[in-house]
Amino acid sequence: MPPIFDAHCHIIDSAYPLIPNNGYLPDFFSVDDYLSRAEPLGIVGGAVVSGSFQGFDQTYLIAALKRLGPGFVGVTQLPASVTDAELQTLHQHGVRALRFNLKRGGSEQLDQLETLARRVYEQVGWHSELYIDSRELEAIETRLRRLPALSIDHLGLSHEGLPCLLRLAEHGVRVKACGFGRVDFAVPHVLQQIHSANPNVLMFGTDLPSTRAPRPFADNDIPLLIDALGEDGARRALWQNARAFYF
Repeated sequence: MPPIFDAHCHIIDSAYPLIPNNGYLPDFFSVDDYLSRAEPLGIVGGAVVSGSFQGFDQTYLIAALKRLGPGFVGVTQLPASVTDAELQTLHQHGVRALRFNLKRGGSEQLDQLETLARRVYEQVGWHSELYIDSRELEAIETRLRRLPALSIDHLGLSHEGLPCLLRLAEHGVRVKACGFGRVDFAVPHVLQQIHSANPNVLMFGTDLPSTRAPRPFADNDIPLLIDALGEDGARRALWQNARAFYF
């Protein structure tokens, strides 16, 4: 099996502030907790993603990336008021993407999407990531196609929005193969459809610790992906695509 780049994981450190989201606060999940779970799976790098409950806090993320080392990058949430100097500092600490949490909030929303996504790409070469239900994609599809670099979380969540997701995948929008317990469809078939639309877009993630997921990540989610995509497709989804996107 190839080495694995975990394109979507969370670190929830008790030393840093959390913001309740719809009354929800997650359990803590430290860097040590993550590594003990991830290393036996063959994970050697990844992307630490800020959750709704972490708001615009960067301190936890910088600390986590320092502990995890150069194989890991950060995906953060930022206010539109962020300065160019702050972007440069975060880039130096290993942050490589900006997240818009349109599903749960805690980030800037659609009205800032194009301006902020273009700005971070031009200033520091970051892409943008959307946590969005794919049923909402069609209404903004034209706008999304104009963005320089983009990924969508959790396979888009909904079967109903799959046609638009596949069109965006053909266009080059990356799709995170994570959160299999969050979706309303049979994962293997959808993985095959996205891979057929564009073999360069799927990026596997554990989604650890799977906050609020009806079914958390399980070790056998990796063999499921390998069986669905075959050896070459799995190598792309588990390593090559995300590694190329983030680095």
